[in-house]
Amino acid sequence: MKTSKAPSLRFLFSHPAHLVACGFGSGLSPFAPGTAGTLLAWATYPLLRNGMADAELLAFLLVCAVIGIFVVRRTGDDLGAVDHGSIVWDEIVPFWLVLFVCPPGWAWQAAAFAAFRFFDIVKPPPARFFDERVKNGFGVMADDFVAGLYTVLALAVLRHVLAWFGA
Repeated sequence: MKTSKAPSLRFLFSHPAHLVACGFGSGLSPFAPGTAGTLLAWATYPLLRNGMADAELLAFLLVCAVIGIFVVRRTGDDLGAVDHGSIVWDEIVPFWLVLFVCPPGWAWQAAAFAAFRFFDIVKPPPARFFDERVKNGFGVMADDFVAGLYTVLALAVLRHVLAWFGA
């Protein structure tokens, strides 16, 4: 379970892992840091998308996910909570991946944002398993990738339903 007390700016800048794991400061938000991290991902995605070809972006996201396992573990250890509320890299990288496969357009991205936050909070299986039983950087990252997978599936169903109704 994520705790709510945000670490200080001093902590954020005390180690590069903390800066990354805390979403370059977005995880220090006093209100809904996971949502703040997801908003950061949404805001920065166009910079990634416009600067990289598909294969480059996928390779970048893979590197970010692997790095995430280590920076999340280090930051969780230093904060004394495996999945501290200020750790939001686990929201950022999976949401970038969701946006990569999301249909184009602001409305689809907004739907993706809402669905991702829903699935991240609800943690349907196997996300709940990773959240409750895999107490390390991999588990923290994995439950959000599962939320991302559910988001992509929900968007695919929505797209199919809308096409069926001719919208």
